[in-house]
Amino acid sequence: MTTASAAASYPLARERNAILASLLLLAAGAWALLVWRWAIMDDGDMMSLTMGMSAPLFIAIWIAMMVAMMFPTAAPMILTFARVQSNRREQGRPFVPAWMFVGSYLVVWTLAGLLAFGVATGLEALAGRSDWLSDNAGRIGGGVIVLAGLYQLSPLKRACLTKCRAPHSFILTSWRDGNWGAFRMGAEHGLFCLGCCWLLFVILFPLGMMNVGAMALITLLIFAEKSTPIGRQMATLASLGLVVFGAIVLFVPDLLPTVMSADGGQSMDGMGQM
Repeated sequence: MTTASAAASYPLARERNAILASLLLLAAGAWALLVWRWAIMDDGDMMSLTMGMSAPLFIAIWIAMMVAMMFPTAAPMILTFARVQSNRREQGRPFVPAWMFVGSYLVVWTLAGLLAFGVATGLEALAGRSDWLSDNAGRIGGGVIVLAGLYQLSPLKRACLTKCRAPHSFILTSWRDGNWGAFRMGAEHGLFCLGCCWLLFVILFPLGMMNVGAMALITLLIFAEKSTPIGRQMATLASLGLVVFGAIVLFVPDLLPTVMSADGGQSMDGMGQM
């Protein structure tokens, strides 16, 4: 490497490190917020699909979850986008800051959170009027976990995972210039991430939306799927584990933390009344 090229690469490396550090610090801060929120929650709220929260608070916690769980796994794509934009800036060409890409990525997940809150609110209302739903909430949760396991092997999951595992390929095939182009790229990548992981987040409803242990395991799984050489094998292994666990829950619904209350009784019976 020549002196000129080394000097040119140094600010790019420094900028890359700054972006990576920012992503990891935001993720760490979000994890701290989630652990604090989990520590102060009442048992009754823990059992509620909406955690007893209003829509604005639910969405705020949802965004914190996305930052905590998805920023570490999305970092390779964000860094690849930032590197290309930095090269354009060094060449005197129009460039877009990485936050535009990250912002639209979060918009996609925020919209998913709004949908999740709407569905959860509707299910709580139905559970309050249906004894069958209340009595079988645990088994329904087990069925959702089985479905998540089967989705791990679906063509859509594999297609989205392939996109998420190949940042350079995504940049080459989906590049768009300008601010709006960067916004569209971030949203498109967000949709691929959503297609890859949405059912892994859905299973947090039966496992507990503020179940920090479950969130940590899902984060590790998503990172392994997207960022390690054995990612596809990990997706298959996770499929087996989810199907087996979900099938067991169908017969023993009390295994779900949202089914057992602090005194050992069924908590989901009053789900719609929280």
